[in-house]
Amino acid sequence: MADNDIWVTGIGLVSAAGESRAAHLAALAKPEPAALDTTSFAPFPLHPGPPLELDRQIPKKGDQRQMEPWQRLGTYAAGLAIDDAAARDLVAEMDLIVAAGGGERDIALDDSILAALAPLPPEAAAVKLNEMLAGGLRPTLFLAQLSNLLAGNISIVHGVTGSSRTFMGEESAGADALRIAAARLAEGSSRIALVGGAYIATRWDMLLLHSAGGLLRRGAWAPVFSRADEPGAVCGTQAAFLVLEAAAHARARGAKGLARLGLVATGQARRSAADPGHTAVAQALQHVAPRLPEGPLPVISGCTGVAQPTVLEREVLGGMHRPLAVRAAGSRFGWGVEAAFPANAALAALCLAEGAFPVPMEPLEAPFPGPPSDILVTGFGAWRGEAVAHLAAIPAEEQA
Repeated sequence: MADNDIWVTGIGLVSAAGESRAAHLAALAKPEPAALDTTSFAPFPLHPGPPLELDRQIPKKGDQRQMEPWQRLGTYAAGLAIDDAAARDLVAEMDLIVAAGGGERDIALDDSILAALAPLPPEAAAVKLNEMLAGGLRPTLFLAQLSNLLAGNISIVHGVTGSSRTFMGEESAGADALRIAAARLAEGSSRIALVGGAYIATRWDMLLLHSAGGLLRRGAWAPVFSRADEPGAVCGTQAAFLVLEAAAHARARGAKGLARLGLVATGQARRSAADPGHTAVAQALQHVAPRLPEGPLPVISGCTGVAQPTVLEREVLGGMHRPLAVRAAGSRFGWGVEAAFPANAALAALCLAEGAFPVPMEPLEAPFPGPPSDILVTGFGAWRGEAVAHLAAIPAEEQA
């Protein structure tokens, strides 16, 4: 035990399973996916988000109206985490680190513009385009495409006014957000931080973008490690925020820790013959391996189902030369892009706090006996991001 240990003292999770700790624990106990939609965005299956009573975390209707859906989702989850940590009176000193995408398009407006321009010659189409954009877009459209608007809305709605940082780009954004928050706490630059991200899956624009990159599964749903017939991700609406605290800070205010956050390592790879990737993650695993207990090691995998990263993750974990109990979070909740790594870290903290671990969903997921004391969280992204985190249970004698 050390005063500069980092504790997870609160989590806010929203996914296809719902929004509470109980809903996610129930989902982890079932060998089946959370809510699944195979028709609305066919041929792409996805995991939709639950209905939310926004007034519970975003009380002002004006605040709700000026946010895009992903901002409302993230702001809502951030409030859940603050409440879970009983930290409403600490928001003025709370640092904020957010991972999210670049905003959302107005699909209805895009459709109407394309329909109006289709029959026109180029000269007339240019004039018509300017007219429709001038009348259809808000003056803040450009700003609405920036991920730091989520951080801004969290600051406005919840009063989080410490330092603020934002990240964009695949799972790496969420992993780096967690890594940097942990590093600031470990070095004493911060005492308490709110870190996480949000992603809306029910968006044709993003589905088409990911599909064009060959990243999505089409047709029938299957668990992540059973997608050899049609490799690819199944998207899922997710938002996850964690409250991280220095252990001494948490104990001083009488807060209980859900889990201890240890090593967080991130890397990028071209995933080519010259640069196959996973060097940073493999080195981090070798560093943490001596501290892990013997026996089967539980792993919450962020693997998406895209073919190459799935193979790479298996190679890296196999290099530990020990039995593993791997669970693909994407099989239950889908791929949450920037929100995926914070969500999986939050799931690990929940499992450690409750002495639970997901039941297997497919043959590659070996049974795990007993409550976990340590969990690895991996983030082998659909494109180039790679990450790993180690979380551990906090013994009762170390709690406040």
